[in-house]
Amino acid sequence: MHKNSRRGFMGKAFGAVAGIGAIGSLVAMKKTWDPLPSVKAAGFTTLDMTTYEENQLVTEKWRGKPIFVLKKSAEMVAKQTEEQKKRDIIVDGSHYMIAIGLCTHLGCIPAYNASEQGFLCACHGGQFDFTGEVTKVPPPRGFDIPPFKIYANTVVLGEAGPEYTNMKDTGVTL
Repeated sequence: MHKNSRRGFMGKAFGAVAGIGAIGSLVAMKKTWDPLPSVKAAGFTTLDMTTYEENQLVTEKWRGKPIFVLKKSAEMVAKQTEEQKKRDIIVDGSHYMIAIGLCTHLGCIPAYNASEQGFLCACHGGQFDFTGEVTKVPPPRGFDIPPFKIYANTVVLGEAGPEYTNMKDTGVTL
């Protein structure tokens, strides 16, 4: 009887140590699968929309891609069609074009001409207007709009808010 209780105790002790080791291994494996904090932080970019000036293109960076931010003047908004206004991101009454700054043809970075209020892609001559729509082919579609969410006077890129979801559902962006 004395040997059986000792054998039972040893079995239970071994089982407990093995269980703790297995849990520790699983926790370590999960930590290696999770993205690093620096990678998580790179997924979001916060833009303070009060710092942008009308008809001046500012290039921000999000996930290693250029992001074009253009605050539109009242004259620019007045020139837009209803279809073009669907691409606008409106923050605190101001209209913005926020788009991934890559040509949808081959991925070149178009240049902005403030006097003509348009973009020109030097690679193959594609042109975009100040709304991000194609005005001269070969680009197959307008600039892509990154996922965004509006918080008061800031826009967070990388987080899909209701405005972005609406744009995606109506086919304004991919």
